[in-house]
Amino acid sequence: MDFNLVELVKHMSVPVILTNIFMIVMGLFALYIIFERYATFKKATTENVGYVHALRAALSSRNMDAALQQAQAHTKSPIARVMEGALKAVKSGQAAQAKYGPNDVGEFDVIDALNRTLDRIKERETLNLRKGLGGLGTVATITPFVGLFGTVLGIINAFGLLKGGGTIDTVGPAIAEALLSTAVGLLVAIIAAIYFNLYTTKVESIAVDMNDVSSEFVDFVLLEGRA
Repeated sequence: MDFNLVELVKHMSVPVILTNIFMIVMGLFALYIIFERYATFKKATTENVGYVHALRAALSSRNMDAALQQAQAHTKSPIARVMEGALKAVKSGQAAQAKYGPNDVGEFDVIDALNRTLDRIKERETLNLRKGLGGLGTVATITPFVGLFGTVLGIINAFGLLKGGGTIDTVGPAIAEALLSTAVGLLVAIIAAIYFNLYTTKVESIAVDMNDVSSEFVDFVLLEGRA
């Protein structure tokens, strides 16, 4: 038998075929996550930049209504979604104080409410950004072991052929299919691990941006309150 990929697949034992199919399915699942997250992060990054510029322009003119409208327009931006909740919290708190007076709203404090809102929304947005990364990490972790399992099955088959007086012509394909399982498992794991690390770093970068913009907005509200 020729030692090419097509011939190896044709002569694979059923357990090894099933093992490789399982790894291929995991690879396709990883690719789906990779492309889906890529599109999500690309849109998020583009809209984050656009919204931050619009936000700073609106706040420089002390126009929180414009900042809120821009936040609602940038639907793919995590920063915009954080700021939408923050702006609504501030406007709601200011409206309550204007209607009832600062002494009639009890222990309510606009800044405390703002910080709680920011923390809550930032956690939710970070969790949304991490969507699918757990699956990608799982693929990166277990596929080498699945490939090793297929290798063990192939080696067992090879030893069975040796026991029957097999030669290199009969044993070779069994060893080759065993090594092929290892190669498939490593290939899937390497791709998944690379993108898991890249995307984890991207999530952390966006989280830092959300924290920076949130802190700047809290400072803005504090300065406005003192003014």
